[in-house]
Amino acid sequence: MTNPLRILSLLAASLALSGCAGSFLSAAGPSIRQIQQQADTAQADAALPYQLVDLSAATIAPYMRPPEPVPMPDVTAKQVPQLRLAPGDVVRLMVADTEVDGGIFAPLSTGGTVFEHLRVEADGRISLPYAGHIRVAGLTPYEVEQLIRRKLKGVSADPQVHVALMGDQSSSVLVAGAVKKPGRVSTLDGPLTLLDAINQAGGAVLEPYLVRVTLRTGNEAQVFNYQDVLQGQNRIIPPDSEVILDRNRQRFVAMGAVVKPGLHDFPAPNPSLLEALGAVGGLRDSTSDATGVFVFRLTDPASTDPAAAPGKPIAQVFRLNMEDPSALFLARQFLVQPEDAIYVTNAGVYEWQKIISPIVQVLVLGRTADALGR
Repeated sequence: MTNPLRILSLLAASLALSGCAGSFLSAAGPSIRQIQQQADTAQADAALPYQLVDLSAATIAPYMRPPEPVPMPDVTAKQVPQLRLAPGDVVRLMVADTEVDGGIFAPLSTGGTVFEHLRVEADGRISLPYAGHIRVAGLTPYEVEQLIRRKLKGVSADPQVHVALMGDQSSSVLVAGAVKKPGRVSTLDGPLTLLDAINQAGGAVLEPYLVRVTLRTGNEAQVFNYQDVLQGQNRIIPPDSEVILDRNRQRFVAMGAVVKPGLHDFPAPNPSLLEALGAVGGLRDSTSDATGVFVFRLTDPASTDPAAAPGKPIAQVFRLNMEDPSALFLARQFLVQPEDAIYVTNAGVYEWQKIISPIVQVLVLGRTADALGR
């Protein structure tokens, strides 16, 4: 038979341990009691390590999600950029002679003499009979035509010259990264915008709000959110630019008594706390304490006050009691920011079960040992 004194001693030990369960038991984060006690102690000492904000109708205003942006009605003005040749370009050159008989080149009436696929070499030159090596890099097609006419002066009476760009190394745009068909996009048919280039590359492979667009022009680099580009921040891309799409760090961490803890992408642009909790499956019914839903955040003072200089980040802890029916409306309005940590504490009865379960196992083992010893 199991020794009653042994049972009583184990139960007494469990009661003693229940008072320090927060430190004795393993957990994914602090308990409600620990967070509140630390904040209270810090307030008494005037050395608050973080700001503890209880979310309510009176306190949520500075932390609400912004309204949906209104799409801009304006369209991007199509300003045709100046086209200049560069090494690697391929041109088609036609030279026609005004003399029908005895001319060096074929007359215009027959189509002239055509030089197909003349490539601009690495040194910026092309080679043309009777004109020799001509440096064309950095010139417009019209300037090349005038240059060749001067070169042929004395060789032909009044040559007619036409230059057409066939391969557009200089006027193309490179699109790479998180697109379906990375590569170069031609601008021969006209100027390109950011949306033109991305669409011709097959579009982004991620949700727009999760995509960061970097535009490099050779003189500067600009960074955009693809969602903002779609809502009206589209712009013309200069020739020979690079457009890089990669994942925007729009993420949050879910910890504690949630169904799917871990690192998660935002479920929407400017997500609410309710959407973030929905993305992780909500609170775990069997273990969570609905009164202890917390959001941990580091805030740069300059982000809340434009006049403030960047300084040491401010630690903020937001607490929401989800047992209050109005908390659902507050969670719907509270804005989750990148790198926030959402933490849900365990229920007290679950912490108690952590203590009781080993004791019950000891009792069962003791009874089994007593039965075997008979």
